[in-house]
Amino acid sequence: MNWLEGLILGFVQGLTEYLPVSSSGHLQIGQILLNGGEPFPGGLQFDITVHVATVLSTLVILWKEIEWIFRGLFKFEWNDETRYTVNILVSMIPIGIVGLFFKDTIEALFEGTLIVGICLCITALLLTLTHFYRPKEHSRITTCDAFVIGLAQACAVLPGLSRSGSTIATGLLLGNSRQHLAQFSFLMVIPPILGEALLDVKHMVAPSAEYLATHAAGTAIGTPALVAGFVAAFLSGCLACKAMIALVKRCSLIWFAVYCAILGTGVIIYSVL
Repeated sequence: MNWLEGLILGFVQGLTEYLPVSSSGHLQIGQILLNGGEPFPGGLQFDITVHVATVLSTLVILWKEIEWIFRGLFKFEWNDETRYTVNILVSMIPIGIVGLFFKDTIEALFEGTLIVGICLCITALLLTLTHFYRPKEHSRITTCDAFVIGLAQACAVLPGLSRSGSTIATGLLLGNSRQHLAQFSFLMVIPPILGEALLDVKHMVAPSAEYLATHAAGTAIGTPALVAGFVAAFLSGCLACKAMIALVKRCSLIWFAVYCAILGTGVIIYSVL
């Protein structure tokens, strides 16, 4: 992977991490297009780098909300900030279980472009439901809602199933307020993304059998590609995070559904042929 390919893939990762179109699916498609039909060997280093960059972009864009949470926590009382933190922790339970015990198995079972195309179509279906089904809104995300949204995030370990699309669509279908849902959705993914990066580092040091079956090993990504990918992912992540918060508050997600349906159908056709 050269620096230009790293720049392109970093931009794709940062942009699609927050837009409801699946960053993992786009990253896999991008690698296949740039590398003649196959993912780049040794790409795990790159994946870790761009995921950390997108987490940093979230911290920058949502710093006021993060500061509000910590300021309330240090009052050591049951308040809105404490309740919000508990909901985030509850939402992390499903993805924590999947990440610790089933991630390698899932990646080994569900690999290839066909599953990406199918999951993109499922993402399209979820987003379409939010356009046609609009339950009565309640202003506060409950603990039960947080857990169900967390289940949606756990399902999004499948490549092509958008993490932000799944969590935001699930929250909207549960009747949560658009005003607060996007911020909650983006804040709740920070610990899992960092945890996933740590697990990937562990796999690089001591690879499991499932990991070796689904990842190319022994090839390092060059520093220029890593730096270019990090910068591109951070900058595009800042842009996408800010834009998506505004879009969720004001707009329907139906056009993202159309995009995912078209792309998913195209990927399925490519896989079959």
